[in-house]
Amino acid sequence: MNPSNHSQVAAFFLLGLSQVWELRLLFFLVFSAVYLMTVTGNLLIVALVASDPRLHTTMYFLLGNLSFLDFCYSSITAPRMLADLLSSCPTISFGACLTQLFFFHFIGGIKIFLLTVMAYDRYVAISQPLRYTLIMNQTVCGVFMAASWVGGFIHSIVQVALTVQLPFCGPDKLDNFYCDVPQLIKLACTDTFVLELLMVSNNGLVTLMCFLVLLGSYTALLVMLRSRSREGRSKALSTCASHIAVVTLIFVPCVYIYARPFRTFPMDKAVSVLYTVVTPMLNPAIYTLRNKEVIAAMKKLWRKQKDLSGPSEH
Repeated sequence: MNPSNHSQVAAFFLLGLSQVWELRLLFFLVFSAVYLMTVTGNLLIVALVASDPRLHTTMYFLLGNLSFLDFCYSSITAPRMLADLLSSCPTISFGACLTQLFFFHFIGGIKIFLLTVMAYDRYVAISQPLRYTLIMNQTVCGVFMAASWVGGFIHSIVQVALTVQLPFCGPDKLDNFYCDVPQLIKLACTDTFVLELLMVSNNGLVTLMCFLVLLGSYTALLVMLRSRSREGRSKALSTCASHIAVVTLIFVPCVYIYARPFRTFPMDKAVSVLYTVVTPMLNPAIYTLRNKEVIAAMKKLWRKQKDLSGPSEH
């Protein structure tokens, strides 16, 4: 097919999670609750880290940034998904599709780099506790965060630059609830084999290598902890376990989606829902359930709110 003989597609029809109205209504109710908990949980952590002086440390600074990114990441896809579940004809313009694609990979890329920084932070804290505050000072944290944002931007702009050059002259049915490279590239009316290889290399293989490096680093940390006292080992193990859980929840779905040829499999949409909607909700719970400092900060904030609202009730 010669794409020059066909007009460019102006919009895509999103097939979404289901075409059955009853299921779509059920999904709307469930994911509305999930998104509400995601926004509440992540913004609460951001507020706690910003307001409580005891949480003004490197580890909680990074955790607060991760929570903010989780809020943004979920907000890129979830609100539109909820609106489309109630729509009879969910469509997205070509420009809006590319915009969503850019921010999806921009925030996702920052999260990948931030998790790597968090692993390095834990490595320094456990391997060199006496020099930890010297090594991981505010300047170093600022540089790491800036590098993460730049890395996320470069990663994302590459995705958009490669995608925008493709001719989309039909079909226009995108088999997902948001715009992403694997589904979008299949709609191009040209041979995309070489481009798929570039995308798999840029997305999947890099993500897989980062995941393996992170697992290796946390394994080394767990080995180091064997020589620690029981109390110190217990606290460090709890922190490392939280990090490993979050890393696994984020990286495993990404490797499944991007580190393979862009073909459709039955589990694709379920995995997409997991890492775009569900995982951002789980991260605050994973980090706070066994974290005494965060729980104490939550109780302090709750008491402060009660004290402020107390006089108005009389």
